[in-house]
Amino acid sequence: MEVETDKLIQPIEGVRDAKAAPQRSIAVVIPCYRERKHILEVTARIPPGVTWIICVDDGCPDRTGEFIEEQNDDPRVSVIVNTRNEGVGGATKRGFRAALEAGAGIIVKLDGDGQMDPALIPRLISPIAEGRADYAKGNRFFSVENTTSMPFYRIIGNIVLSFVSKFSSGYWHVFDPNNGFTAIHSDVLRLLPMSKVSDDYFFESDMLFRLNTLRAVVVDVPMRAIYGDEESHLKVAEALPIFAMKHVANFVKRVFYNHFLRSFSVASIQWILGPSLFVFGTGFGLYNWFSSDAADTAATAGTVMLAALPIIIGLQFTLAAIDFDIRNVPSVPLQRLLSNSLIEPDQSI
Repeated sequence: MEVETDKLIQPIEGVRDAKAAPQRSIAVVIPCYRERKHILEVTARIPPGVTWIICVDDGCPDRTGEFIEEQNDDPRVSVIVNTRNEGVGGATKRGFRAALEAGAGIIVKLDGDGQMDPALIPRLISPIAEGRADYAKGNRFFSVENTTSMPFYRIIGNIVLSFVSKFSSGYWHVFDPNNGFTAIHSDVLRLLPMSKVSDDYFFESDMLFRLNTLRAVVVDVPMRAIYGDEESHLKVAEALPIFAMKHVANFVKRVFYNHFLRSFSVASIQWILGPSLFVFGTGFGLYNWFSSDAADTAATAGTVMLAALPIIIGLQFTLAAIDFDIRNVPSVPLQRLLSNSLIEPDQSI
């Protein structure tokens, strides 16, 4: 069904308190760190149906917040200034709190470097406004043509990170996990333990992990990235090992939460036996291989089978557990349960 997305963000006449119409009030949060060059152009292009634009100066050395207050003439724009740099995640979380306090029904996170087209906000929020999803995020890889302007190293990096993120987050159908163009339903946001979400550039990936533990529905929205003279503050060489460790930690926690703490099924047994058998078979095989090589004797058929069978069975169990995980991606929007008062959202994040 074709949806008139422009109507989804039209302001309601005479209503500035979004609590009166939570589905139709939108706040845009923009974390700002050295964004003087692009920020005014970004805010100027945000559609008129957005109620609040919250810019968070994250301890910016060139005082982006002060610059916005001096140059901006849009009454929707407000500025929050962090006394110290809290990271893109920390700045976004502070903006989220302000949006919730204002009464926003849908909260959009938009970067201030001009890489994201604010005109796509109606498209981004439509799955949430229609009740089909709890969280929407941009996907720059939906169309091959959209990647032609993307630097090659970013393409490779995003492909690797996207694959790893599928394991750690459990959202096997989404791509481009570090995309900072996102939208979330306010009731779902209240359920998230935001104090535990990463404050740095791992914020978006960590959000996906936390959303999966709530069984929230996440969708990708096609978008085109705009690359110009903006500068990335992310140091890839420094961030890569940190990101890898955090993804591993989130994967272990998610498997424990979803397959042992909240539920126990055949997949739970497969998660135990699969890696255990694989590790045993590999370790046993390597030990006997080195022993045979040192003694200059051939391993017996029984020894080879005792190493090979656990590896094969363990691999099959692991693949079966992953297959169950893929088929178990959340499909019922959490906001529907919240609207039916089946879950009471926490009012503090």
